[in-house]
Amino acid sequence: MNSTRPYLIRAIYEWCVDQGFTPYLQATPDAASRVPQQFVREGVIVFNVSPTATHQLQIGNEEVTFQARFNGVAFPVLLPVSSVTAIYARENGQGMAFEQDTSGSSGPLADGEQEMDADAGTASHAIENPDSDPEPPDNKPGRPRLTRIK
Repeated sequence: MNSTRPYLIRAIYEWCVDQGFTPYLQATPDAASRVPQQFVREGVIVFNVSPTATHQLQIGNEEVTFQARFNGVAFPVLLPVSSVTAIYARENGQGMAFEQDTSGSSGPLADGEQEMDADAGTASHAIENPDSDPEPPDNKPGRPRLTRIK
């Protein structure tokens, strides 16, 4: 039976684009992934996968592929669908987080993970661990946060 993950990724991506939001894709790259390693932070990388930031985006049932610029250099990205841990709208944080694949590709989401804007090459904090005690946000007001729903 096929996993529901690629179908949900495509649905959230389409919803983000239809609403005029910027879709961000978070992944834990593994040996089968092709990502710019200098932008992987603590085993996690986050891509801006909006139509203006990527070229030839394909969200298939087995892998996500696209081309993007990182600090002005074009790079072909390949991610197995199993390595995708979240897709969400940058503007409001709405989206979906996924359980880690049982194949053991990487660790879970952690407090303060770095997100990387593929076309700008800049990092910012936007993901927090919902299991931690609530604290006042130390980031800029209005920044979106991803919350995992179990």
